[in-house]
Amino acid sequence: MVADRVAEEVRAALTVANDEAATPVERAEMLMEIALGLQRRPKTPDQLHAAVELYDKALAVCPDEQGLLKARITARRATALQAIPDEATDYLEQARAACEAAIPTLSKAGTPEELAEAEMNLGVVVHSLAGAGRARITDAISAYQRALRTFDRAKHPEEFAILQNNLATAFLSMPFTDERAKMREALAVQAFEEGLKVVNLIDHPSEYAMLQNNLGNALQYASSSHVIENNLRALEAYDEALKVRTRETTPLAYANTIANKANCLWNLPDDPTRPDTGNRAHLTEARAYYAEAREIFLAHGEADKASIVAEAVTQIEREILALPANGQGAAAGAVN
Repeated sequence: MVADRVAEEVRAALTVANDEAATPVERAEMLMEIALGLQRRPKTPDQLHAAVELYDKALAVCPDEQGLLKARITARRATALQAIPDEATDYLEQARAACEAAIPTLSKAGTPEELAEAEMNLGVVVHSLAGAGRARITDAISAYQRALRTFDRAKHPEEFAILQNNLATAFLSMPFTDERAKMREALAVQAFEEGLKVVNLIDHPSEYAMLQNNLGNALQYASSSHVIENNLRALEAYDEALKVRTRETTPLAYANTIANKANCLWNLPDDPTRPDTGNRAHLTEARAYYAEAREIFLAHGEADKASIVAEAVTQIEREILALPANGQGAAAGAVN
């Protein structure tokens, strides 16, 4: 059904492209709008591929003298390419090239917001490529910082918060093998906290939950002598995220956060003022969270995550059996 509807939309769009009653500019703009509609909340990758096809057609019919329109179409095409699932990096490479092609014209003739959006998207693409060893994470950070020249906290709070989140995760993805590692951790925590200053639970729930979840991860894994204090702050952040992320409304995001919370509980004594008394209660609570997360991951086809939390459950059960000896063990890892 979805494939048939996509094919029908593409046919209708191509009919628009061949309508001689419309000017080339009108046809290009209509094709761009139809492509944008296809890529909003796509149910299958076919919709994203179809959107790219329509953007290509729009570029083909757009007159050469319409440089700004071509740049806008190219920037939109990049967002469709970067969203296509791909085990390799081909689509991400194409998306990077499209962003880089559009940005010079947008910087000269586009609005500040158009340019900032293209820079932010370039940052996301380069960030992903860096994770695959195909780009430098510092280039992603530079793109995010350029976007922040326009997307400030006063006029664009949602974009500002997303950029702060992206900056923080970029800092945390850098190697922790030099003397600047602790500084980057501190910068990441600061960026998450800056983002949280401009979004709130009521008006920006998804951004609020994302930042709180990721702040919790940053605090939990920070290289610090204040481990207990950081873990207590991390628990507070996860609980804030869970005010938005529920099993009923966002099951996978909920599972990610309760798995992260379980990991934090695993490493936290029951009485933070007396760490030598053990953490039986927190181990039991962590086991329950992990078990629930595993159930959700399995139900949604996330086999790898389900396997990770299943291993955590097994390790915690061993530690509980070994009590009263207080074993901490190796925890499972954070999910952003």
